[in-house]
Amino acid sequence: MTYQFCPTCGTKLIAKVAGDDGETPFCPHCDRYWFPIFASCVMVLVADQYHDVALVKMPYLSKQYESLISGYIKPGETAEIAAVREVQEELGVHIDHLQYAGTHWFGPNSELMHGFIAVIDKTPLTKSAELSVAHWVPAAKVPDVMFPETPDNAAYKVFRRYLKLL
Repeated sequence: MTYQFCPTCGTKLIAKVAGDDGETPFCPHCDRYWFPIFASCVMVLVADQYHDVALVKMPYLSKQYESLISGYIKPGETAEIAAVREVQEELGVHIDHLQYAGTHWFGPNSELMHGFIAVIDKTPLTKSAELSVAHWVPAAKVPDVMFPETPDNAAYKVFRRYLKLL
C-alpha cells in the first residue's frame, strides 16, 4: 500500500527524493517519509520421512484446490516463530527444525511470503477449525491437488525446492 495522506496528521503527502529510494511519499508537516507497506506471511511445506506432504484446504480460498500451511506474521514475531505457530495451530503438530526456502512475492495480494520446509516424523494431523481438509499426500501426487502452477504460486516454488532435496 502506498500512502496518499499522512497516517499521523492527515496532510496530503508530496513526492520527495529519499536518497537511493527515489521519490517517496513525504509529509511536509511531520517532516517524515512514508514508505510503502505490505503484509509479510509464512508458507510452510511440512513433509515426513516417507516424502508425504501435509496439504490443507481453506474453504474461504478454494473449494477445489489444496495448499501448504500459511499465515500472516504477527507484530513482534519473526518469520520462524510464525511458521512454527501456524503449523501448530493448523495441523496440531510441532516442528523443531525449519529450512528456509526463500522469499516469494505474491502480487495479487501484495504479500511477501517467507517460505520454509520442515521434515518431521509421520504423525496424525489435527486440522484446525479454519480448514476443511488436512492430510498427508505423497509428493508425487501433490501437483494433482495443489493450486495450479503459475508465476504467482509461491507454494509451487517451495514444493520444487523440496523436490530438489529428495
